[in-house]
Amino acid sequence: MHILAAGDHFVAPDLIARELTAEIGTGHRIDQLCLPWPLTPFGRIAEVDEASGDEETILGALRGAEALVTQMGPVTKRILDEAPGLRLVVIGRGGPVNVNLEAAAERGVRVCNTPGRNAAATAEYTVGLLLAAMRRIPETSAALAAGRWAGEFYTYDNCGPGLDGSRVGLIGAGAVGSRVARALAALGAHVRIHDPYADQALLRELGTPVGDLDELLAGSDVVSLHARLTPETRGLLGARELALLPEGAVLVNCARGALLDEDALCDALESGRLGAAGLDVFAVEPPPADSRLRSAPRLVMTPHLAGANTAVAHNAARLAAAEVGRYLRGEPLAHGVV
Repeated sequence: MHILAAGDHFVAPDLIARELTAEIGTGHRIDQLCLPWPLTPFGRIAEVDEASGDEETILGALRGAEALVTQMGPVTKRILDEAPGLRLVVIGRGGPVNVNLEAAAERGVRVCNTPGRNAAATAEYTVGLLLAAMRRIPETSAALAAGRWAGEFYTYDNCGPGLDGSRVGLIGAGAVGSRVARALAALGAHVRIHDPYADQALLRELGTPVGDLDELLAGSDVVSLHARLTPETRGLLGARELALLPEGAVLVNCARGALLDEDALCDALESGRLGAAGLDVFAVEPPPADSRLRSAPRLVMTPHLAGANTAVAHNAARLAAAEVGRYLRGEPLAHGVV
């Protein structure tokens, strides 16, 4: 089989190639291509989202290939049209948003992904970002690095709230949200969860199910977003929803930037209604130079890093290689979407 390992600077091409060789042996041709992500933020390419690279580069590398293993490479209608030998596309991420699934199905190209490969990493980072925002860790670190012993952060008005005994509202109980729920419960938080699509037994195992989003917001000292971005969830939290939060509440988003109205968030932080916030994702990445987020008070921001640790890169490559192995052996794909 002729395979293109189109990796990037996170899930590297040679890592994909090594996992493929371990899975299917050495009797196959594996070409390697390195795409620019994450050194260059991903974006929309032709009709697909969250992709890196360009159609010409992918097409040039795909000549004669039967399988494409990639995390961020665009798999557009044009690429599928101009790579007639392609039979399998494996996407090393939780959702195949960078693939034109309709065009793939029309051409008989199998598509699969690797769900859960970064769930643990994203959950860990969410808890870390939440604690950093609540306890003012970046501000106090910066003060000390600048030579100032910021003793005022020990005062009642400045030290920030804690998790033990707090009411934490999670929006979404998928692979990440469920791990965050367990971690926060272990730290003494009272976990409440809103997820209209999740199994109710699972929600009861993780915490207290809350069917109404407004009710969850009104009764949460901390809110963390874990929903997928869909037409229904775009702009899920706007000015009206943020106004429902108790004064001094903390909000964290490590899911997708477009779930949250960023101007409304800035208003809530600037007015003092929100105690703090942490964002790892943004509606536009990176945020524009004139974005209000850059000067908003009590806001901790990181550049979409929640799902990035070395274990995730290995997980993605290993899970992707396993799908190629199943395809070659004629076995059902574990995570087929087309």
